[in-house]
Amino acid sequence: MTEIIQQINELYAEAFRWYDPKRACPAIHVSFYPYVGINHTIRIREGQIFVRIGTICLEMPLACHKGLAYILVGKLLRKKIPVGARAVYSAYVKSDTIRLQAADNKRAKGRKVVTTSKGKVYDLDEIFESINRDYFRHAIEKPVLTWSARKTYRILGHHDATHDHITISTSLDSLDVPRYVVEYVVFHEMLHIAHPTKHVNGRRYNHTPAFKRDEQKFAYYQEAERWIERNVRKLKREAKR
Repeated sequence: MTEIIQQINELYAEAFRWYDPKRACPAIHVSFYPYVGINHTIRIREGQIFVRIGTICLEMPLACHKGLAYILVGKLLRKKIPVGARAVYSAYVKSDTIRLQAADNKRAKGRKVVTTSKGKVYDLDEIFESINRDYFRHAIEKPVLTWSARKTYRILGHHDATHDHITISTSLDSLDVPRYVVEYVVFHEMLHIAHPTKHVNGRRYNHTPAFKRDEQKFAYYQEAERWIERNVRKLKREAKR
């Protein structure tokens, strides 16, 4: 481990010299830290540089560590980062192996706030069962369903694949909100289960053409979209009370 740290340390010194060849390279201290996800930090303290690399990258090739070094040092010095540095690092961290490992870490260490599926007006369990029957022929395995702890207006629903949760904004648990709107938001999040995120050339695609086609199969698609568009300001006011 000591030898690897020394090699990585030299990569950061190399990056500093590349960005600012006229400046003396400060003392650099590299260590690994058990971040939950794919996270890294670089800090200046008393003229010295402290780098923390997520332990998920313990086995990352030195070529990728070099890319990360140029990324972190570039951000620290506010310099333009070479395209090649981003490419070699991104190719590694966006690989299926690392993404799955990050998801496992999040599942093991992350915390998810769960309130209840039964709201004051609407029961998410009942709505899920109804939609699963009418649109998916009971093909969607039931996740944990919960109302959000706080009212929101920008995000009305969220599917967390890591924790297998669907969270619906408490802003919709109201007699002022038509049932079909709540059903539509639940339906939308269920589609994320039916159409998992696709990764192509390092990019994430959540709303694929197939997803969007299926979304429009909801019986009150147009009505729900219009209602949300017309009432977003009201939801915002309610959320900020």
